[in-house]
Amino acid sequence: MITNVSLITLWVTDQDAAKRFYTEHLGFVEGTDVSMGDGFRWVTIHHPKHPELQVTLMVPGPPLDPGLAEAVGRSLAAGTMGGFGLTTDDCRGDHAALSAAGVEFVQPPSDRPYGVEAVMRDNSGNWIVLVEQHDYRGEDFPHA
Repeated sequence: MITNVSLITLWVTDQDAAKRFYTEHLGFVEGTDVSMGDGFRWVTIHHPKHPELQVTLMVPGPPLDPGLAEAVGRSLAAGTMGGFGLTTDDCRGDHAALSAAGVEFVQPPSDRPYGVEAVMRDNSGNWIVLVEQHDYRGEDFPHA
């Protein structure tokens, strides 16, 4: 039986810079950092309260098909690559602190039916959603 998600991949332009960004700005901790041969490096980070979910920081390249690696690289360079969502108990406070530390936000904190949401960009171009979730119901969302 499957019990949980244990690994997700985040495409980055520089593994060292990405590891610093997530550990120094967002409070993640280093998981693994090993060279696997042929220039391949396995780097993971995780949130200190959730070590069971490792985030692999991968540079686009093998084992990706060259065309896909190039497309991922273009998306990172354009700053349009999706990353993941983070939960916070104070979206506006975290936004202020992270902004003061130099983190780029593409959307300031905004009220949504599900809570307060802000969107930041990491140093590789990934969008990271920061959400302070509130109780909500399906009826809170407009339907077409």
